[in-house]
Amino acid sequence: MENEAAIQQFWNTFKAKQGLTNANYLAWSFGNNPEMANRLAELVVKGVKTATTSAYALYEENEPLPKVGEYNIILNGNGEPVAITQTVVTEIIPFDSVSWEHAYHEGEGDRSLAYWREVHEAFFKRAYAEAGLAFDQSIPCVCEVFEVVYKK
Repeated sequence: MENEAAIQQFWNTFKAKQGLTNANYLAWSFGNNPEMANRLAELVVKGVKTATTSAYALYEENEPLPKVGEYNIILNGNGEPVAITQTVVTEIIPFDSVSWEHAYHEGEGDRSLAYWREVHEAFFKRAYAEAGLAFDQSIPCVCEVFEVVYKK
């Protein structure tokens, strides 16, 4: 990762300010392209996006699910750190049972459940097809709520 030094410096600055000694992080960006990563990272920095959803079936075999209390460094489309979040809620919910409240906290579009379902269904259908899987309305989704604890 070409921005590894910048990410580590960002993390070290946060740890020092918070007095943390035994904390770890994951660094990642939202979406599947730099434009989407920039747009969603900006929503996180502004405090509009405080939730995210991923498809349970698309986690790698040894990839951990998000856990309450863990830290995430949110990267922009250039792989640069812009914020640190801390996970406050995680739950696995069928796609067709995701609530309007979760959709609102995702912070995208008009923040409605209809918008959330439209964009997430399209995104998950592509991702499932790439993995050789079939999407349906009952797929398990990993719903995560987080708070911004540090930003540039």
